[in-house]
Amino acid sequence: MNAKKILALALAALMLLSLAACGQSAEPIATEAPAEPTEAPVEATEAPAEDTSVTVTDMTGREITLEEPATRIVALTASDCEIICALGGMDLLVGRGTYCDYPAEVQEIPSVQSGYETNIEQIIALEPQVLLMSTMAQTEEQIKALEDAGVHVVVSDAQDIEGTYTAINMIGELVGRQAEAASIVESMQKTFDEIRANAGDGTKSIYFEVSPLQYGLWTAGSGTFMDEIANMLGLTNCFADVTGWGEISEEQVLERNPDYIVTISMYYGEGPTPEEEILSRTGWENVTAVKNGKILNLPNNELSRPAPRLADGAKALYDFVYGE
Repeated sequence: MNAKKILALALAALMLLSLAACGQSAEPIATEAPAEPTEAPVEATEAPAEDTSVTVTDMTGREITLEEPATRIVALTASDCEIICALGGMDLLVGRGTYCDYPAEVQEIPSVQSGYETNIEQIIALEPQVLLMSTMAQTEEQIKALEDAGVHVVVSDAQDIEGTYTAINMIGELVGRQAEAASIVESMQKTFDEIRANAGDGTKSIYFEVSPLQYGLWTAGSGTFMDEIANMLGLTNCFADVTGWGEISEEQVLERNPDYIVTISMYYGEGPTPEEEILSRTGWENVTAVKNGKILNLPNNELSRPAPRLADGAKALYDFVYGE
């Protein structure tokens, strides 16, 4: 073999060794894993504020809106005061009308002059959110003065049992106690339904004496709660021909000869009771109710006040008429 061939072979071998060495020493190239896709940041949003406002339509059709259920109330009428207490809201009362007397504890609450001479300044001084009043003696000037002072005026003016339900539900909504109001109404309706289911046929008559003889006889005629309850019991009101409260004579009572007499005269613990006084009247001994001893004395506010105790008064009268 000549020298050129030997040299060529040697150079080729050297190149192969160099390539092999390079191949063994080379490190693999590191590769990064593809980045995971990222979500766009979500902006935090606040939950909408809870709406605590209260809107009621009062019994004159006026719509009143408060930012929240009332917590400071002046109630001018005894019925509204009684309804609030029945709802468990006596602590909401910051003032009451002169004649608010039930439950007895309400008499510890400051009173304001009410009725035909309602004292607006006294009411405003108590800083109520709401004034509950009837249509009696209210004027546009009074309402404006109260509203200008930031007092919401709500009128409650029930004239019958259905109106009483409306008043209870309205006041329940006003103070945020709708469930309690619904429960009271349901209980009243149940009592009245039971009475109607066992009522008489209208052949027996009843006389309501709302003022005793010594002050002049007055009775409850049509359009009164007493008349409505009498009809519910299946009784005929002797003076249904009288509208509202009316003055009558002894002669009229004797002539109409009622089977039952209900008196709402107050008894103060001295002298004859209202029943005894009627039994002792000269000329009344032949009245059927007197002969049979069918005379009942009931608290006035149980038969004439548009409040939950109307059902109690109706039940007491039912038991008197139909009980043993």
